[in-house]
Amino acid sequence: MKRNWYRIILLTVLILLLAHVAWRWWSFRHGRISFVRYEEFGIDMPVNYKIHGIDVSKFQKDINWHAVKQMQVDNIRISFAFIKATEGITRQDAAFRQNWERAGKAGLIRGAYHFFYSTRDPLKQAINFRNVVDLQPGDLPPVLDIETSNSQPAAVIRSTAKIWLEEMEKAYKVKPIIYTNIHFYETYLGSEFDDYPLWIAHYYQKERPASKRAWLFWQHSDIGRVNGIRTTVDFNVFRGDSTDLERLRIREQRN
Repeated sequence: MKRNWYRIILLTVLILLLAHVAWRWWSFRHGRISFVRYEEFGIDMPVNYKIHGIDVSKFQKDINWHAVKQMQVDNIRISFAFIKATEGITRQDAAFRQNWERAGKAGLIRGAYHFFYSTRDPLKQAINFRNVVDLQPGDLPPVLDIETSNSQPAAVIRSTAKIWLEEMEKAYKVKPIIYTNIHFYETYLGSEFDDYPLWIAHYYQKERPASKRAWLFWQHSDIGRVNGIRTTVDFNVFRGDSTDLERLRIREQRN
């Protein structure tokens, strides 16, 4: 009788395990996002993606980048970081140079971003970024953070953004990345910018960004936690594998 009970228990466990594996396979096959709560990160993480990262600015204060790099929970670790460099035509993030240098020394893949205003001269904004950011082989392309209209019509936003992007491509010999949210992209940018790699912001919903536009990075939370940073921080995933990420990185020294 005891042997039969052991067999029943073993069979039940086996069936549950197979059901779990089948469910995970179905979720991946049909593009469904699986979230797992990690108390160490303080948020639910989309575990369908293998490459995770953060983005920071002066508001994260003094960062211990080696602690960021060394943190690992299960198979999740921070592999890349986008770092705010400039804003408008005159502002530079006070923590950029320190963050940029230390993140690189810690072994993280780095990217720099510029907060854009369509009401300011796009050429002067490009100069501001170039004066601060020295992208090297292995870094990610420059990022245009464009998320506010400042009451400007879509035509003005598109034309000024295009100038900044073209200046970046000439300066760094690589196509820049656009950061924004779905509503802003579809309302103000649209198909004219579909050739640019997209980093999309989409929070607080247990689903991937619902957009026909293909994206490469997804900023899925702004309240994450990671070792080495005392404040909350934005969390991101990369839509691809290590080979895809390597292909995106700057390969050659610019002239």
